[in-house]
Amino acid sequence: MSNRLEALRVFCAAADAANFRDAAVRLSVSPQVVTRAVRELEDELGEPLFHRSTRGVQLTDFGRQLAERARIAVGGVDELFHRTDRRAASQHAGTVRVTAPGIFGRRLIPQALAPMLAAHPGLVLDLRVSEEHADVVDQQIDIGVRVGPLRDARFVARPVGKMALHVVAAPALIARTGVPKKIDALEGLPLTALIDRMSGRPWPMVFSKGRQVVPTAPTFVTDDFDAECAAVLSGLGFAQLIGALAEPWMKTGALVPVLEADAPEPWPIYVYRSQRAPVPARVRLVYDELIRVLR
Repeated sequence: MSNRLEALRVFCAAADAANFRDAAVRLSVSPQVVTRAVRELEDELGEPLFHRSTRGVQLTDFGRQLAERARIAVGGVDELFHRTDRRAASQHAGTVRVTAPGIFGRRLIPQALAPMLAAHPGLVLDLRVSEEHADVVDQQIDIGVRVGPLRDARFVARPVGKMALHVVAAPALIARTGVPKKIDALEGLPLTALIDRMSGRPWPMVFSKGRQVVPTAPTFVTDDFDAECAAVLSGLGFAQLIGALAEPWMKTGALVPVLEADAPEPWPIYVYRSQRAPVPARVRLVYDELIRVLR
């Protein structure tokens, strides 16, 4: 028997039984399996484990000492894999690391997942808020939320919706500058700029048919979505904001959309995880719940 752990498990059963036949019945194996396992252990350890007689078997002093240590070793290994009920809440205990852009991570995700976390004691959400696309393998990320194309074959991804982009401004600013009728007109208007943290350059405003406008002389510069939105609400400039930021203010009239006929196709929103297998139950639970709430 090449598996030492299995040999020790057989030996422990034999040590607790009256004879090898009784041990075999407990293990649902043949007596020959028990005899062979004990013999191989004796050969490897160089000590007899049992005194054998016609009346049965008895542990030697060495065998008794080994049995005490083997029960602890085998029991410890079995405990690692023991679950009284695979559907029990305990299988969800542990940490799930999620990465998401700020628009989701700062607002929606903590609130949306709070009931699930409360229902599963021991489940910990480790939320990393970043606009950068995290490397799920190197950073040990379990689940990611991403806006925009996702073409990495390493991921299991589910589309959960789409996010529109709107060029908006405060009513007071529009009262001073007028409503731009064409995309080119933006270049003569006050604009805010959102910095790409990876490149250090402003993100371009994007429009249908692949057209773009890069703010070359912005009135306000930031690398944070919320800060840019606050600047636009204050009337500092026109900006292209994602729908989750702009649309609530558009409904109240605090922001006015312009050039809507030239808007680009909405960006897809994905929930994704790596293709590592097996998938822990806690990761699958959070993954499925994120898909549900983001939809």
